[in-house]
Amino acid sequence: MASMDTEETGGLLDAAPMHWRQWVVVVLCIALNALDGFDVLAISFAAPGIAAEWGIDRGVLGVVLSMELLGMATGSVLIGNLADRIGRRPTILACLTVMVAGMVLSATAHDVTFLSVTRLVTGLGIGGMISVTSAMVAEFSNGKRRSLNMVLNIAGYSGGAILGGLVAAMLLDRTGDWRSVFLFGAGATLAILPLLWFFLPESIDSLLARRPANALERVNRTLRHLGRDPISALPEPVAGMMKPSPLALFTGGQARVTLLLTVAYFAQIMLFYFLQKWVPKIIVDMGHSPAEASRVLVAANIGSLTSAVLIGLASQKLPLRPLVMGSMVAGFFAIALFGSGLSGLGPLSLVVAVAAFCINAGVVGLYPIMGATFPAHFRAGGIGFVIGVGRGGSTVGPILAGAMFAAGSGLLPVALTMGAGGLVAALMVRLLVRRH
Repeated sequence: MASMDTEETGGLLDAAPMHWRQWVVVVLCIALNALDGFDVLAISFAAPGIAAEWGIDRGVLGVVLSMELLGMATGSVLIGNLADRIGRRPTILACLTVMVAGMVLSATAHDVTFLSVTRLVTGLGIGGMISVTSAMVAEFSNGKRRSLNMVLNIAGYSGGAILGGLVAAMLLDRTGDWRSVFLFGAGATLAILPLLWFFLPESIDSLLARRPANALERVNRTLRHLGRDPISALPEPVAGMMKPSPLALFTGGQARVTLLLTVAYFAQIMLFYFLQKWVPKIIVDMGHSPAEASRVLVAANIGSLTSAVLIGLASQKLPLRPLVMGSMVAGFFAIALFGSGLSGLGPLSLVVAVAAFCINAGVVGLYPIMGATFPAHFRAGGIGFVIGVGRGGSTVGPILAGAMFAAGSGLLPVALTMGAGGLVAALMVRLLVRRH
């Protein structure tokens, strides 16, 4: 049998229906991101108990809450590149082990410093996991299902946060001990390890890109498990292919692609977190109760989760990039309408839900675009870099909005400024389309 290059091997997986083992890989990755969502939310639910037990103020607690976010950003950048060097499977197993250790150690913490370190460590594992599972799902999906699967993989994070929040609330009601939340998270994370060990193979794309000593044997083993014919020899390496490193993301024409995707993600995340962080306060300032403001935020989260599923389904029938750009632009107009002085809880809830729907569709739609744009030999590192650096937008958005409010700006100027992030993101994707 003639040897196949990476694109031809990927084409074989693209054209054929997905084997049940491919579905298992996708489901496991979604489950891993759901665990990530719970682990991130755990500290938020534990925070009141921590503050009460240790007598710490909001400023100190804010530092503890931020440590995990710092770890996630760092892990996305560093561990994504590691996965391109040593493989997807060992990196996922290592990230999961780090997460279990971080959760267990968090439950044993007795001071702020130790807890901050354990949350930083946990964040490293979570950040790495998101970037590596994104690459894994892209490489085990066929062409028809790839966009949907990558979107569902990211939606697993939100689903885990929602379900984890319900579990955390139940645990705190029953035990009254914030440590129970971390222990539950550690147990759930540990429980999935055996499934990964037996059912998560190494990515074929990663093996062809890295070429370890037994690459041909491992590629053929996976191909047989997927019901595909084996290959007789490894393809010739792609001409000019660089070794995985952060430098590879900024070499030649790849620098333009990396910068466009990073700016797009940063700008869209900035708008997303403005909506998530400021909506309750804005609604209360309009004269509504905190409970009513919470219900508006629930509407926003329902809109976000719904959009993740629908844009994935739509991408199977329609071109993905126009859908993403359209969602980003629609998000600008929706957030502008929110800032225009609407009154009444019903209209506010509807507009916020629509805005969250459009804005989050733009966020999750970037993941399959990243998976299709970065080549296999630094796909995890590329996705990780974009996510890690782009997470800065999650900090900039709320801070910039707060500064504008403090300076006397009204809601409409703030909403338009934040909404401009969606327009910038859409422009970046458009420029990317011109090149690809």
